[in-house]
Amino acid sequence: MNAIVGTAKRALRRFASSLPALFGVVVFTFLLMRVLPGDPAVFFASGPNAGEEEIAMIRKEMGLDKPIAEQLVRYLGDIGSGNLGRSLTTGQPVLADLKSRLPASLELTFTALFIALLTAVPLGVTAALRPNSVVDNIVRFICSLGVCVPTFVSGLLLIYAFYYLLGWAPDPTGRVDIFSSTPPQITGFLLIDFAVAGDWEGWRAAARQLVLPALTMALFVVAPLARITRASMLAALGSDFVRTARSLGLSKLKIVVIYALRNALLPVLTIAGIVFSTMLGANVLVEKVFSWPGVASYALDALLSSDYAPVQGFVLLMASIFVIVNLTVDVLYGIADPRVSIE
Repeated sequence: MNAIVGTAKRALRRFASSLPALFGVVVFTFLLMRVLPGDPAVFFASGPNAGEEEIAMIRKEMGLDKPIAEQLVRYLGDIGSGNLGRSLTTGQPVLADLKSRLPASLELTFTALFIALLTAVPLGVTAALRPNSVVDNIVRFICSLGVCVPTFVSGLLLIYAFYYLLGWAPDPTGRVDIFSSTPPQITGFLLIDFAVAGDWEGWRAAARQLVLPALTMALFVVAPLARITRASMLAALGSDFVRTARSLGLSKLKIVVIYALRNALLPVLTIAGIVFSTMLGANVLVEKVFSWPGVASYALDALLSSDYAPVQGFVLLMASIFVIVNLTVDVLYGIADPRVSIE
């Protein structure tokens, strides 16, 4: 009970300390959008040949005719009331657009992180068990290759190999192909919604669409996860409790899995949280290559159109998710290692 109370207090303190950072992100993004080149009023007023009256009217509708300080105060007030503005590109409230697109990005990111962990942890453990061997060098080469190849390049290569040459993958045109119908929206996660609806043919179609973009994202984050796993395993294998376990005659499998790997996964858990937040905000290239209707591609389209509200809403969403993920990792860390909960 004391451990639960201590974890809750620590999470609340971490959340309170994150609020100034969220406020700074909001203010910085607001000011940055105002100094970027381009006038959104001109863009949405039928192009550069629009009349001055039409441009002035649109600037008034967008609130751009007010001083920057007044615009900022009004924007902070709107955020406090849950209003993130309206996208001039889609004509919909930004909050509604983000809600409709966030499940697509989360489903892609969760799947990619799951694939990356399934790949990186065994690679890191294998390399740590045989340091400076051929296996270790191969793992290092794979990690270096994953970091050096950009995500859009690996995505295009996967499309060329598995869609164009082999014909194993479906058209890279979004979450479902043109011949499949979407399930009734319950969670927004197609795999879950198809399963709840009992449409297993649609589930398989959605899973096939998900494989290549998720694999593309996973390839980019396997390297840091494998490296931290290898380093943590090396440190754990050289620790006193592992040497004691060996001297007691315990089996190698038990030493590696129960003693070394359990302690080595704690830093991996922390890095996985950071990697997840990074993937969610930086998967714009993957979403563009595979025509994936996520929040990152939505924000990029808005940025190219000088549409302020969606970009500001996207940055606020990413900052909030980063805080939530850090809090979750902190709680899980306290559960995995009770020593963290002792004050």
